[in-house]
Amino acid sequence: MAHDSDAIAPSALFQRVQTSLERQGMMRHLGARLLRVEPGLCEIALPFSDRVTQQQGSFHGGAMGALADIAGGYAALTVVPAGMEVVTVEYKINFLAARQGGELRATGRVVRAGQRVIVTTAEVLHLAEDGRETACAVSQQTLAPVPMQY
Repeated sequence: MAHDSDAIAPSALFQRVQTSLERQGMMRHLGARLLRVEPGLCEIALPFSDRVTQQQGSFHGGAMGALADIAGGYAALTVVPAGMEVVTVEYKINFLAARQGGELRATGRVVRAGQRVIVTTAEVLHLAEDGRETACAVSQQTLAPVPMQY
């Protein structure tokens, strides 16, 4: 795991996550964008569109789950050394509310960064056009560090 002497500058950390996010075809297709990166934290937004809806017109649970997975995963990426990435081993999600319009914002946070397993949480909030926020989902995730293969 990263140590204080291995600390990456904030702008380099943001770029590391942004470069990885740009490689994800699904996230590009859905329109996800990186908002904030700090050691142990990542925030990603997903705008409402017909690409992310379920049959009743709200954000699809799969889109919320993917966003939570990505936010938690990138929070974990901030605590592994260069040349390493992370893969999700499992996650659990609780859906709290369905929403339409606006955008979702997921904030992933590292709970524990071990050498073989990293545990994160993610909160998914809906931000309406009028600025109101609603909690939509919460998740917990387990990730494993792996060597970068590209």
